[in-house]
Amino acid sequence: MPSDLRGRPVDLRVRPITLVDSNVLFDVMTNDPAWGQWSADRITQALDDGRLVINPIVYAQVSIGFGRIEELDDALPASEFEREPLPYEAGFLAGKAYVAYRRRGGSRRSPMPDFYIAAHAAVRGYRLLTRDAKRYLTYFPGVEVIAP
Repeated sequence: MPSDLRGRPVDLRVRPITLVDSNVLFDVMTNDPAWGQWSADRITQALDDGRLVINPIVYAQVSIGFGRIEELDDALPASEFEREPLPYEAGFLAGKAYVAYRRRGGSRRSPMPDFYIAAHAAVRGYRLLTRDAKRYLTYFPGVEVIAP
């Protein structure tokens, strides 16, 4: 039986949970000509497959496009995008991924939000819907990444 990063069994008969990255949400919200349709289709498929989840980091990143919290909540209805707190275990894993990134020569000073998003998916055994697969696949190889 497959397991998550802590070795806990993951029952694949359970409908999958997909953590949605902000870049996919931005594609849909801005009707991005290159990625809007792809992202909308993947969100629809993930919702058909199971549940969609966002965390406070994704929520904060997307919030920059809105003047009022009510507008943001209308764009990300909780009935479709469940809100989940960040697990403390994800903080630990994100920190370790950041150290590995820097040791491999990574120069970005603030990739922690991306690492935290992937770590959240990793410790919970969620899929990750994103367009930024390379870093996630490198530092979180156990996460099922849905990406172009």
